[in-house]
Amino acid sequence: MNPPRSETARNSFRQGERVSEERVAKQDSQEEPCSPWPPPRAAGSPSKSSGISPPKVAVVFGTRPEAIKLAPVIRELKARNGCFRTAVCITSQHNELLQQALSILELTVDYDLQIMRENQSLYQVMTAAMSKLEAMMREVEPEAVIVQGDTSTAFAAALASYYIKVPVCHVEAGLRTYDKYAPFPEEINRRLIACIAELNFAPTPKARENLLREGIPSDKIAVVGNTVIDNLLWMVEKIKASEFNAPGIPSLSPQEKLILVTSHRRENFGPGFEGICLALRDIVQKHPEVVVVFSVHPNPNVYLPAHRLIGNLPRVHLIKPLDYRSFVAAMMKSYLILTDSGGVQEEAPVLGKPTLVLRQVTERPEAVELGRAKVVGTQQQEIVREVVRLLEDSDAYREMSSPCSPFGDGKASKRIVDRLEKLVGRGR
Repeated sequence: MNPPRSETARNSFRQGERVSEERVAKQDSQEEPCSPWPPPRAAGSPSKSSGISPPKVAVVFGTRPEAIKLAPVIRELKARNGCFRTAVCITSQHNELLQQALSILELTVDYDLQIMRENQSLYQVMTAAMSKLEAMMREVEPEAVIVQGDTSTAFAAALASYYIKVPVCHVEAGLRTYDKYAPFPEEINRRLIACIAELNFAPTPKARENLLREGIPSDKIAVVGNTVIDNLLWMVEKIKASEFNAPGIPSLSPQEKLILVTSHRRENFGPGFEGICLALRDIVQKHPEVVVVFSVHPNPNVYLPAHRLIGNLPRVHLIKPLDYRSFVAAMMKSYLILTDSGGVQEEAPVLGKPTLVLRQVTERPEAVELGRAKVVGTQQQEIVREVVRLLEDSDAYREMSSPCSPFGDGKASKRIVDRLEKLVGRGR
């Protein structure tokens, strides 16, 4: 599936080539000053509201989690008529899953760099991204670049921006495990982005403290909440309004309990992932009321052992990765969640879903400290023990399932764009 395009951008060239100027001209008189990149007027000509050309802001991402967390920021940028010209650039670092998310999130794309190659190494991801980002940056000439999180795309975009001295705004800054190999390579990516960023948008006070300890000046840090909560609340309302049911999620009897599982972290590949699968086997064998739905990442390090170890077990459903709307609906229906995903750790407490974190350490300790999540690692016996506790101990389950939102109030995107206006917009 190709990424959704506006009518103007539908025939945009791949490999970072800009949308046809001829097609843009056809809508010049119809679009507002804050329309998506490319702008509907010649560079340097005045905007209708301010008398000067609105600043250009490039938003760069390459994976589905980044798209989910940047979608509300992009919507907020475009909602501020006359304030910004926004260029949305994807690297397609995770092509299939990203394309799946774009239409659900109602995002249009202006540049697709298409760096994805089968079984590519981290070296190949970085060199391809840097090369194509250079061409895009010189084409767009942004006055600020927004990146999110800790992917190779985010780091490459921050470094490419630094090389041409363009301010970087880092969404979800300051998350740390202080173990440079867990998560790998994300922990080092986000530390390096913090050194580059002009604005670090920390989701929580704890993230701000991490940045201050590393010597980041306080005036370059703003605690804004996490944009994933903005998007989650937006999507929950859409699901409730449409009474949407996620495909691939089985109907449950009143006695059955759905355990939703995701695992894709590189550091879990091999014995760690096998431990997760064997724990799921033990759980369904011991508890006939349990139904497992495992959203299986297409990476062969996940897909192959999952199907080999638990693919034929009753009440275990190995399904293709769900689109964002379907996954939120699945979370809403679940009894508890097992995951190594950072975003799911942030979303689940809002929905009142106990979360067992399939990692050795988490950079999101807030939910753990509030008792809504617990780090259990990848050892078979430990996972079984904690799941059985939540299945059999109603008091323990009740304590973990009380809804709370340690990562934000749904207004992070507004705070981010308010601060961005002061950096490059009217408030400068």
